[in-house]
Amino acid sequence: MTEKKKTIPLTEIKAAALSMDCDTGFPFEQALSGDDIGFICECKRASPSKGVIAPEFPYLKIADDYEKAGAVCISVLTEPKWFMGRDEYLREIAAAVSLPCLRKDFTVDEYMIYEAKTLGASAVLLICSLLDCETIEKYIDICDDLGLSVLVEVHGEDEISVALKTGARIIGVNNRDLRDFTVDIHNSERLRKLVPERVLFVAESGIKTPGDIDKLRRADVNGVLIGETLMRAADKKAMLNYLRGVK
Repeated sequence: MTEKKKTIPLTEIKAAALSMDCDTGFPFEQALSGDDIGFICECKRASPSKGVIAPEFPYLKIADDYEKAGAVCISVLTEPKWFMGRDEYLREIAAAVSLPCLRKDFTVDEYMIYEAKTLGASAVLLICSLLDCETIEKYIDICDDLGLSVLVEVHGEDEISVALKTGARIIGVNNRDLRDFTVDIHNSERLRKLVPERVLFVAESGIKTPGDIDKLRRADVNGVLIGETLMRAADKKAMLNYLRGVK
């Protein structure tokens, strides 16, 4: 981040982002507001918990496969060290598909929000365990001015309260415990009851079967974010159709 700021200062990236069209319809939120669960499908080459997931990474084909198989959004990692991401992954995917894209990097600086806008993102990720309530509120305000949606990620009941206090319109529950990387999708089922219906609810991590989807559907979850299950599948369209129950 420091090097990026030296190349393109905050004032410059901010001006570039603010000069772009602002879609106040918030397409990421619209995509998750359908009658059935919306699938946010992830393009990532690696992760901190699993290492390299996709040695071969034809990211544009992957995104195209997701769109053709019924995804409502694409999640893209651009962070280079842990996820082996690149900015051009997001820029090129956002230009190639008609779906809204989430930049799923861990946003820890307002610079990253303006940068996400210039790369073509429709949404960014804010993680409650990394940011205080005041900072999340500030970043949501910045995103609103840019026409970006915010996925506010939580892990437990205490963070649900924080997310609701910030005015989050989308709350994502990460079923992976970041302390030991264990996964329990019942975390989403349990926490869904604490979130008002007016707030969109996304379940993240550990979703592997149509049975998992059915459980989350019965819990009135609006969206699921699926990464490793799809990225490890040889035929990603077939896997997504399988998860969606399409024969």
